[in-house]
Amino acid sequence: MVIALTVLLAAAFQGASRDDSVTVAAPPTSGESPWYVGHRAPLAPEPLLKLPVGTVRARGWLARQIDLAASEMFGRLPELSHWCRPEKSAWRSKDGRGENGWEELPYWLKGFTSLAILVDGGDESDGTDGAASADPKLRALAVEWLEAILASQRDDGWFGPESNHAQPDLWPNMPVLWAMRTWHESTGDARILDFLKKYFRYELALPREKLLPDSWQKVRGGDNLDVVHWLYDRTGEPWLLELAQRLHERTADWTAGIASWHGVNFCQGFREPFQFFVQSHEIRHRDAMYLNYAEMMAKFGQVAGGMFGADENCRVGYRDPRQAAEACSMVEFMSSFELLGAQTGETVWFDRCEDVAFNSLPAAMDENLRSLHYLTAPNMVVCDAKDHSPGVENGGCMLAFSPDERYRCCQHNVVQGWPYFVEHLWFATRDRGLAAALLAPCKLVAKAGDGEGADVRIEVETNYPFEESLRIRVQPSRSTRFPVYLRVPAWCAAPRLSIDGEDEPMDAAAGRFVRIEREWEPEGHEIQVTLPMAVRLRWGKLSPGLPVDRGPLTYSLDIAEEWSVDEAAPNEWPTTELHPASPWNYGLELGPVEIPFDLVKQAAAFRYVPATPQDVKLKTGEVALLDWEPFEHRHAPRLLTKGRRIPAWQLDWTGLVAPLQSGLVKSDELVEEITLIPMGCARLRISEFPLIDHDPHSRAPEWKAPSVPPKASHVHDDPFALNDGVVPKRSIDHTVPRFTFWDHLGTVEWVQYDFAQPRRVARSAVYWFDDTGKGRCRVPKSWRLLWLDDDGAGADAKWREVELAGASGYGVVPNRINDVTFTPVTTKSLRLEVTLQPEFSGGLFEWTVGE
Repeated sequence: MVIALTVLLAAAFQGASRDDSVTVAAPPTSGESPWYVGHRAPLAPEPLLKLPVGTVRARGWLARQIDLAASEMFGRLPELSHWCRPEKSAWRSKDGRGENGWEELPYWLKGFTSLAILVDGGDESDGTDGAASADPKLRALAVEWLEAILASQRDDGWFGPESNHAQPDLWPNMPVLWAMRTWHESTGDARILDFLKKYFRYELALPREKLLPDSWQKVRGGDNLDVVHWLYDRTGEPWLLELAQRLHERTADWTAGIASWHGVNFCQGFREPFQFFVQSHEIRHRDAMYLNYAEMMAKFGQVAGGMFGADENCRVGYRDPRQAAEACSMVEFMSSFELLGAQTGETVWFDRCEDVAFNSLPAAMDENLRSLHYLTAPNMVVCDAKDHSPGVENGGCMLAFSPDERYRCCQHNVVQGWPYFVEHLWFATRDRGLAAALLAPCKLVAKAGDGEGADVRIEVETNYPFEESLRIRVQPSRSTRFPVYLRVPAWCAAPRLSIDGEDEPMDAAAGRFVRIEREWEPEGHEIQVTLPMAVRLRWGKLSPGLPVDRGPLTYSLDIAEEWSVDEAAPNEWPTTELHPASPWNYGLELGPVEIPFDLVKQAAAFRYVPATPQDVKLKTGEVALLDWEPFEHRHAPRLLTKGRRIPAWQLDWTGLVAPLQSGLVKSDELVEEITLIPMGCARLRISEFPLIDHDPHSRAPEWKAPSVPPKASHVHDDPFALNDGVVPKRSIDHTVPRFTFWDHLGTVEWVQYDFAQPRRVARSAVYWFDDTGKGRCRVPKSWRLLWLDDDGAGADAKWREVELAGASGYGVVPNRINDVTFTPVTTKSLRLEVTLQPEFSGGLFEWTVGE
């Protein structure tokens, strides 16, 4: 449901007495902060103003994440990735000539610049800033790259590699723009503003047909637009709004619907209409963003962990929780949620950001942030280097944990995840206040208050999301009045609040902000927030599985892990595989149930066991801050419940966990106590469970063992697509399942149906795959049908070609069904043999046979 922005941004403060706390939908859009930059007219004012990078610093478990990001793979990526080495890099060359000039270095620099700022400097006087322990050389490394890119700018405004300049590809420059913006927010370096103005003049001067003509730059134009608006807010130069208009017009039309079903493209692109809405004020631009998100999640989302199935593209028929998301998609989705939360003030975007950050993102990396895998799914019980296509779309190694360059985009892009999360924990507000949007241990000093304002020191001591309580210390440099806003997650039905030991009302606070306005004294005040975390069960609309949540964390089956190291990999940075060392094929045994069932009643079947006391170390105050990596398997809090094994639920022919089956499930196995741990702690996981039918007299079906696909000479894509009944609109359709012989070119190939009993067949129909203009698959040069004549003898079986009937022939016409009839034969096996065109591959959407 699309909620009118004007309603959300009209904060209802009426009736609040001077020192009362009230709940509001969002901070106000009226007013203007004298210290922090927001949108200037005619851009629509945002309710949350971003604080300069470095204002907020992580503590506790979050500081540990920043430390690991800096000291392990992401901070040391120049050792691992030749794209991040200065030697011969086109990004380090003043004339833009050299090697490696595309997205890899910009991806890394985008997040690394923020990381370097967050680990360098800061107040170490109290010994609580965990991020202060990181290598101070990181900042110098970021500066080296930024200075080189600044020096590469030419007279026409272009910067960076010459290889992107002749036919302008603006995409690789977009992440660099974000890095430059980050650096200016932290340092105030005026050169950045001049650099951006000169580059945006270059963009404005481009002929229309050369501005965002195609590819990534066209679908991701919102990233460029965002920095144009950022610069306008600081300079007020009206030509920037003209450029913003052109960028929107030349970006793929996300206003008309989802412009790309590629996972990362969607995570970056779906928000673009709303980004332009702040300038256009047209309702269709505002609504398009909500509709894009709703459509994607309705078709491929609503699964555990906040993501959707796009490994690498969304595919019709592939929406089981075994479908995965790229690590790139996770951090880009988080970034979009952070941006939209600030622009709208809606707490739901921060809820969604936490869902991905606390569940999917940690599961995509090893515990020490020394490696990651390309794809992560809610149900994933093997992480090896084998080819699992077409269970996942791409062939090759997609699941092993690796620090090397096989995962090029994710290896460089994922670094932005935790630093950007830290940047968006707190915001300034237009009524001279401060707002906690994302919840985590941190500290900051920011301006707020009446008159000339005060320096307000805020410390948040909490183990959230692993515990329910938050202790927030607010200490201004002088007595001053201002509001503090605290986001209450939508999942929390009964939050509790006290200020300096006095309880405050929090009526209807779930999914809203609590606004606390009072005179804050320099002696300091303490806000205690408790967010009770009840177990919640969600029966998905897409998946027949049952996710189990507690607070913001989704819980997964605790599967014992067997790690193995690639002996050929470097000793310090090995590629590792992970296999289950305990059973994983459990369904939940929750007692007598019916669908739909009482979610609250069934939640009582789970018992929570927190992390043990020896796993925490007292730091300061009254909160014992976690002093270990919270997403480690061994430190995980637990949920205990009952389950039964489902023996027929196994890996399928692709090596992935077989898809879930609908409805309640029969199992005669013994009831066992099973343990669930947070999804982010589970590198192997079942996060959406079948539900066992408890009634011995019910008619719940037995679980079906995974099917065996049709035989083929070579398999790429999905052999089950041959007879799934899904017919495309055109032969180039990439949205429906297909089977291809890729990457075999010009060869003779075959697919084969085997029948359980001899079958009489006399006709067949084929719909060919042909991606002319996009790829290297074509309709075949020729084809024929063969039937197995075994004459009951078995050993004397021979393949014989059918005798065509009538004038049907073997059609190779694209964009239609090609029918063929032949003299009836009775056989146990029918084979379709194709001769591929020279230098091309081929494939099929459908192959049907009948009498």
